[in-house]
Amino acid sequence: MPPALCVAIDAKYAPEFNRLTGTVRLPYPVGEAGTKCREGVPQVAPRRFHPDCNRSKNRPRTPWGQKVSPSVIGKNLTRIVGEQIYPDGVEMPERGMAPVLQIGRMSVPAEVDAEWNAWYSGEYVPGYRKVPGVICARRYRVLEGSSGYGTVYEFANTGVPESAEWKEQQAHSSPNSPRMRQAMTHAPGSPGCTCG
Repeated sequence: MPPALCVAIDAKYAPEFNRLTGTVRLPYPVGEAGTKCREGVPQVAPRRFHPDCNRSKNRPRTPWGQKVSPSVIGKNLTRIVGEQIYPDGVEMPERGMAPVLQIGRMSVPAEVDAEWNAWYSGEYVPGYRKVPGVICARRYRVLEGSSGYGTVYEFANTGVPESAEWKEQQAHSSPNSPRMRQAMTHAPGSPGCTCG
């Protein structure tokens, strides 16, 4: 997973941030190639992955970074680096970025990790991939970040997770879903989070 970055930018910094990074404020953050991220809060992120994503924490910031870096002026900064664990390999490499992304971040206790991953990759995500408007879904083991796993859904439009088919999948994804959902802790701002 290339480093991904979504961040809420205070309105007073938005004009300068947008001028320097070429971003625009939308109801959802802008990601690479104009992709919208669905993380539950209005956010802004660069059209290209932000340079701070690849910066070492030990390197000094540039003058630009000291002024408008998302980690300086942003809120709800999420930086995730991970390795793809589902599906195996790259699917549809020729396609461009999806118009909408939904990014889920979650962790599970070590004692249920293997069972939970078998359920999530074997039963849960495959059902959502069949919902009309879902272009792709990928899972990542987080290598750098605050959660254990990340799931990226690519949607054809922002209405997909509000559709009857999506809600049907939520309600009836697997007989194991209620128990496995209990084991999972969503990161703040992640879809499904009830953390206030």
